Amino acid sequence: MSERTTPSQGVRFQTVEAGYQEQRIDNYLMAQLKGVPKSLVYRILRKGEVRVNKKRVKPEYKLQVGDIIRIPPVRVAEANPLPSAKLDQVQALQDHILYEDDVLMVMNKPAGLAVHGGSGLQFGLIESLRALRPDAKQMELVHRLDRETSGCILIAKRRSALRSLHEQLRNKTMDKQYLALVRGQWQKHVKLIAAPLLKNTLKSGERVVRVDVEGKPSETRFRIVEKYAQCTLVEASPITGRTHQIRVHALHAGHPIACDPKYGDAEFDQSMQQLGLNRLFLHAHQLTFSHPQTGKAVTVNAPLDDMLMNTLKQLGSRKYS
Repeated sequence: MSERTTPSQGVRFQTVEAGYQEQRIDNYLMAQLKGVPKSLVYRILRKGEVRVNKKRVKPEYKLQVGDIIRIPPVRVAEANPLPSAKLDQVQALQDHILYEDDVLMVMNKPAGLAVHGGSGLQFGLIESLRALRPDAKQMELVHRLDRETSGCILIAKRRSALRSLHEQLRNKTMDKQYLALVRGQWQKHVKLIAAPLLKNTLKSGERVVRVDVEGKPSETRFRIVEKYAQCTLVEASPITGRTHQIRVHALHAGHPIACDPKYGDAEFDQSMQQLGLNRLFLHAHQLTFSHPQTGKAVTVNAPLDDMLMNTLKQLGSRKYS
């Protein structure tokens, strides 16, 4: 593919090669125009400055082999891909790799790390991994985790692997399981929450999701793992993949997740903070998928961090009888 542009180069045209078909034009542009703010990418799309085969396209347009993309001149921030101030944090991610081969990687994402840069962040997980693996030119996130959520996240290192894994997500054949500590006693008969979710963006830019009949169909399966005196450890398996789905479905069931900054219960959170918990207790602990090359099932488990383990240890003496 062509090198990064600078304003002096003017308009450039790129022909979509095999390996990039079916990728959304917005995601393609963000990968090509590293250093360009996400808001600017959407602005040049909205204003029609980006053309595909001489036509305006929407951000969700999926590329086809042979498409000719017109990319306008944009100012790209020349930045070191491995920021010196964050060097230690980036290198530390090496210890969070749970599985890796030639075409994919599974990370145990730490809580507090955004999956991508933007919204005032200079770098995120994917930018850091590209710095760690500079030869993996096609590295992309397969799915996302909220910044506050820890655990298994899947990264494709080749476009062919990304297409295969995205197909598994669309066909709901990829299994993602989370552990969540929720307020109160979860009832055994509540095994499935099916409630439509509507996403709103506030003036501040903050995303808030609520159950609403006009929302998108959303389903999450829940299973009790352990009951404690004032809370329950549950396993949540999202069938659909909506923003904040597990968090809002747990709230909808009357059991908000511990220390959730958006959807939590202040009194419950305070009692959990007294145990040393100061982060959302939501962890993607297991991921199962078919390997894009072999077709064999791969299951990866991510251990809980010390804070979550310590919280459960302290709750262990207060089990529900």
